[in-house]
Amino acid sequence: MSPSVLPDLPCYLNGEFTTLPHAKVSVMDRGFIFGDGVYEVVPVYAGEPFRFDEHMARLDRSLGELRIVNPMSRAQWREIVMQLVDAYAEQQGRPAPETNQLVYLQVTRGVAMRDHVMTPGLAPTVFAMSNRLYIYTAEERARGVACVTADDFRWKKAHIKSTSLAGAVLARQLSADVEASETIMFRDSFLSEAAASNVWIVKSGVVLGAPRDNLVLEGIRYGLLEELCRSLGIPFELRRVSREEVLAADEILLSSATKEILPCTVLDGKPVGNGKPGPIYDRLFAGYQQAKRQPA
Repeated sequence: MSPSVLPDLPCYLNGEFTTLPHAKVSVMDRGFIFGDGVYEVVPVYAGEPFRFDEHMARLDRSLGELRIVNPMSRAQWREIVMQLVDAYAEQQGRPAPETNQLVYLQVTRGVAMRDHVMTPGLAPTVFAMSNRLYIYTAEERARGVACVTADDFRWKKAHIKSTSLAGAVLARQLSADVEASETIMFRDSFLSEAAASNVWIVKSGVVLGAPRDNLVLEGIRYGLLEELCRSLGIPFELRRVSREEVLAADEILLSSATKEILPCTVLDGKPVGNGKPGPIYDRLFAGYQQAKRQPA
């Protein structure tokens, strides 16, 4: 398939269910002109959205930061998500409970003539789509992934899950250029996050992560990892983590909707710890799989 040809995947746009090639947005949509919008990515396991309420709460927070009124109730969002899940499963010729999917949700301020000022009274543009969720193989997880480091050159409102992702695109390309999986970033020599993941280190059995503030997008797995650590008796702490601590970590972990929890075993060409996924990763990954099997 040519890169310019969109797959015939199910999607939703402003009240109508259609497919990607048929979904059209105005060129004057503020999401297109300014990146003036927010998004969410909800993993779906065996046909069921995972931690849906937490994703909706973050969507509310991001919309509030941009002064966009959420155009949907939580029940309406869930209905859209489930219809897309069913549509994708039908397209694949499988029952929804036999599919793992990734549902993308996006809300922009709407359509208006170009002006930096927030035009009042606009109808938000609502878009959603579903696609396959890639699950890392056991072999890939046993190897872990390679990452590189970089200074965090993005804006200081990283806590908003904004569609303005040029900074993340540039950061991720730094790792892609050297065939690595992620770019781990530092702001003023302290860990912030990766281009499309949160980052955790393990030192002497303690899981350490960056604090919840405006410099980091609080991934849904922030709360989940804290819950898992508590249940497993693993010390967990959020604080400023220095570059030196990251480089000397026993383990480095990435977390996101698509990665779940993934070990980084090579950083800037050097092994992390003994160069293999560590025992804390093994325990957290097992706990994560258990959480996925629990009823929503």
